[in-house]
Amino acid sequence: MDDTIVAVATAMGKSAISIVRLSGPEAIAIAAGCFKGRDLTAVPSYTVCYGHIFDEDGMIDEVLVSVFRAPKTYTREDIVEIGTHGGIYVTNRILELMLERGCRLAEPGEFTKRAFLNGRIDLTQAEAVCDVIEAKTAASLKMANHGLRGDVRRMIESFRKELTNLIAHIEVNIDYPEYEDEEIAAAELLKRVVKLAGRIDDILRKAQASAILREGVTTAIIGPPNVGKSSLLNALLREEKAIVTEIPGTTRDIVEGQVNIGGIILNLIDTAGIRYTTDVVEKIGVEKTKKVIEAAALIILVFDYNAPLTEPDKEILAMTSQSARIIVVNKNDLEPKIDLGQFDDYLLMSAFNPADIERLERKIKETLQISDIAEIDYTYLGNARQIAKLKQVRQALADALSGLEDGQPVDIVNIDLTIAWRHLSEILGEVSSDEIVDEIFANFCLGK
Repeated sequence: MDDTIVAVATAMGKSAISIVRLSGPEAIAIAAGCFKGRDLTAVPSYTVCYGHIFDEDGMIDEVLVSVFRAPKTYTREDIVEIGTHGGIYVTNRILELMLERGCRLAEPGEFTKRAFLNGRIDLTQAEAVCDVIEAKTAASLKMANHGLRGDVRRMIESFRKELTNLIAHIEVNIDYPEYEDEEIAAAELLKRVVKLAGRIDDILRKAQASAILREGVTTAIIGPPNVGKSSLLNALLREEKAIVTEIPGTTRDIVEGQVNIGGIILNLIDTAGIRYTTDVVEKIGVEKTKKVIEAAALIILVFDYNAPLTEPDKEILAMTSQSARIIVVNKNDLEPKIDLGQFDDYLLMSAFNPADIERLERKIKETLQISDIAEIDYTYLGNARQIAKLKQVRQALADALSGLEDGQPVDIVNIDLTIAWRHLSEILGEVSSDEIVDEIFANFCLGK
């Protein structure tokens, strides 16, 4: 990393200010070469300098330039941030000028990647940076900040330390059998591995709640045509997202939106009504609906108070019987024609009644068991890569337990424990391939 990178660190578009960020050994010299004001090469770290940026044709903009000297910076390299007026042309012109003077355009996430490669943060903290940027609720932001400050790293390091001690004792016992004090009996080894596996099982269970905080809950609104699914979506979103008419089959494709309920994001999907139809377009929508049902973590099943259940309706009930679902009987202001005795539990309501929508939101929180968002342990993993790696750790420990129960020699069991140790190290990024690291940082924006 002996080159100097540059990128626009703020969103492109008209705004009050934009920031062009440089990082690398020549960052200060390159910026100083086109800045008129104080000598940037002579100012101390954490200095903000007022002046102007010039090119060969004259002044580009009046700016504030912040200088940060290595190693106490975000990347542990020299960093310069040029605060310019937030016009699209002026921002791009300053970016072009930095490129002309020797910078390279940064890859997505390369500033954070350099922070990781230079040892300022581990991989869990780097991923937490992305989580902070993408946080949509106070709860998801709180979880991301726990990762950013190193809570996840300390938890993983604690597990790894236990495994390291266990592996070290086994290896001493193998290499120096005459030291009886170091010998670990198979029964004791089994006890310690079982305890460690149990703790990881606990984390994986709680990781599901953390993943919900981070990603939200895919929630499908399902039902026959013209029962008020789109009205319900609009009411939950507090906006006219879906077209609502009295014509059955108005929604022929998927309509999506997001709503924050109790600190959890619901990724709402309004689907085409399920019914027998000869309309080609509507048939495609119905097929998409069936796929959404399979993928949804929560289903809101909507029926009409003013219409009896049909055979397709009964098929939907059977299709979703094993899913987390809420049965909504809509249009409660009309004449009752539905047999409510066919439902074990249901919510009788109107999508146009704000009080009923509040009742539905409470029911959603109850179904998702969001009794108190503050009770969730924010230090647990919510990142899909980290969870996948921890599952690999758990599998390696399961293999070790199986070997111990089968009476395998401890040196064979030690292979599985070492595999578990390696997967823990991969969570932190201390053992990782270049491809994995590149893939993680590719999800970042350019200036981060």
